[in-house]
Amino acid sequence: MIIKFADDPKLGGAVDSLEGQEALQRDLDRLEHWAMINGMKFNKSKCWILHLGQSNARHKYKLGEEWQESSPAERDLGVLADSRLSMSQQRALAAQRANRIRGGIKHSITSQSQEVTILPYSVLVWPHLEYCVPFCGPPFQKDEKDLECVQRRATKLVTGLEGMSCEEQLRTLGLSSLEKRMLRGHLIDLYSFLSRGAGEGGAELFFLGSCDRTRGNGSKLRQKGWFKLDIRKHFFTKRMVKHWNRLPREVVNAPNLSVFKRHLDNALNNML
Repeated sequence: MIIKFADDPKLGGAVDSLEGQEALQRDLDRLEHWAMINGMKFNKSKCWILHLGQSNARHKYKLGEEWQESSPAERDLGVLADSRLSMSQQRALAAQRANRIRGGIKHSITSQSQEVTILPYSVLVWPHLEYCVPFCGPPFQKDEKDLECVQRRATKLVTGLEGMSCEEQLRTLGLSSLEKRMLRGHLIDLYSFLSRGAGEGGAELFFLGSCDRTRGNGSKLRQKGWFKLDIRKHFFTKRMVKHWNRLPREVVNAPNLSVFKRHLDNALNNML
C-alpha cells in the first residue's frame, strides 16, 4: 500500500463579503476533492486558519467534514508571522537562536583571538540574524536592540578590545553594525528590482521620477498608494523610499550591480 501526503499547501484570499467567504470555502472543497481523487490526504490536525487584518470577520471554514481552528501565528519558510503581520516574534526567536549559537562558540573555542572567533560567528550566527530581513526588517527599536545585542556580545569574546566603544570594536574587527548591513542588503535588493524593470506588477509598487532640480540624486523614488494602518509604514516598499532618495547620483545611476555595491559602500560610510 502506498500512502501519499500533500506537502505544505497554502490557500488564501481576500474575504470582505459573504461571497468572498463562500468562494474561499469552494476552493477548500475543490482542494479536498483533488486530494481524494489523487489518493492523498491532509493531516488536518496540522491545518490552521490565519486571519489577517484588524477588521477581519474571522469566518469559519471546513476542510472535508472537519471545521478548522484558527491560529494566532503561523510559520512559513522559517518566518513566523502573526495576524497583524508583526515580525516581533520572528525576530525574538532569531535572537534567541543566534545567542545560543554564540554561547556554544564561546564554550567550544579556547582561543579568543580575532582570527579564531570572528569566522565561526560570521558563518554560524549572522545567518540567523539576517534571514529574510527584507521581509521582516526590525520596525521597532526594541527588536533592533535585541539583534544588535547578540553582535555586541560576540565582539566581547575577542581579547584586546576592552575599553572600546561598540563602534570602535566593530571598526577594529572590520565589521559593520546590523543596521548598516541590513540597510545595505535592502538597497541592493531595491536596485536589482528597479534595474530589472520592476518585473510583473512592480509598476504598482514604485514610481521613479526624474528631476534635475531636486537635491541628491535625480531619480526620486515614490511609493504609489497610501496606507491606513501604521504597520504598513514598516513594509519594505515604504521604508526604503527615503533611504533610496538620500543616495548620491552616482550610486542610483550605477550601470551594474558591482559598481552599485562599490559606490553604495562609500555612501553608507557617510550616512551611518
